[in-house]
Amino acid sequence: MNSPASAAPGVASSAIDGPAIELVGLRKTFRKGRDVTVAVNGLDLVVERGEVFGLLGPNGAGKTTTVEICEGLTAPDAGQVRVLGRQWRTGVDQEIRERIGVCLQETKFQEKATVREILGLFRAIFPGGRSIEEAIDLVSLGEKADSRTKGLSGGQRQRLAVATALLGRPELLFLDEPTTGLDPQSRRQLWDVVREYRAGGGTTVLTTHYMDEAQQLSDRVAIVDAGQVIALGTPAELIRSLGAEHFVEIEVDGFAGKIRPAELAALPAVEHCECEDARAVLTVDSVHTAVVAMERLLQERDVALLGLATRHATLEDVFVHLTGRHLREDGKS
Repeated sequence: MNSPASAAPGVASSAIDGPAIELVGLRKTFRKGRDVTVAVNGLDLVVERGEVFGLLGPNGAGKTTTVEICEGLTAPDAGQVRVLGRQWRTGVDQEIRERIGVCLQETKFQEKATVREILGLFRAIFPGGRSIEEAIDLVSLGEKADSRTKGLSGGQRQRLAVATALLGRPELLFLDEPTTGLDPQSRRQLWDVVREYRAGGGTTVLTTHYMDEAQQLSDRVAIVDAGQVIALGTPAELIRSLGAEHFVEIEVDGFAGKIRPAELAALPAVEHCECEDARAVLTVDSVHTAVVAMERLLQERDVALLGLATRHATLEDVFVHLTGRHLREDGKS
């Protein structure tokens, strides 16, 4: 985990100490006719200044509602909300808005306007913000500065959206699934923008369905499900919480009653085993010990090994372990 950066010239400074976000007992319920949906159910959360904070969870888990409450777009039913030391709905809404930046998953721009014109429009809202050229350089759009937005690629459009969010030198940046649908190169270019913003002292709240993205960028991660935080820590801490940091995946010609899952789970160095048809996934704390014991058992029971792969545990594994559901690129679970 990287330690949060101190304030730097790239981000507006604040004399107020304390966390960037403080949520205590947050609750939000939506009603439509007789249907009642509890989106956020007594959620407690603290985001420290200067960190990239990943907020993960399947659709319907409550993370989007939580972020919208922090952004001042949705009012909570109950609980305390402090953003940069201030509370929404207390006469300081404009002050908070001037200190945060918001980048949605998809932003619509006027197709005939150029990158420079779009930034000029947003720049008029922030008289003390970055210059247009600084914003262009920040997201590496110099070659496209005078291009119309309709001709930009998906990654370039998303970098433009991030640039508009950063024009006011915000202390706190909300990124809602910023790289969904982008190619790998465009994703990594946006990662660099986030890292530079953090290095300048900014705080980022990131929602994403890409587990590698959260693992690469986040100082800390909260996994939200059913409107509550069910896990919180650095990516490394959450992975260690599995009890083992490696997986052994095997494919055989069919267990056919020759080997029971409990026998695989009882092998040396194996912490957990999941079997399905002719495939098994072993959670292990020593790859060499587990593989040797597993191959010996297969030979003894005359079960042919068709495939073998090993890998490190990831945030995806943590999520599945905690909720039994996979996060997917399209947000479905």
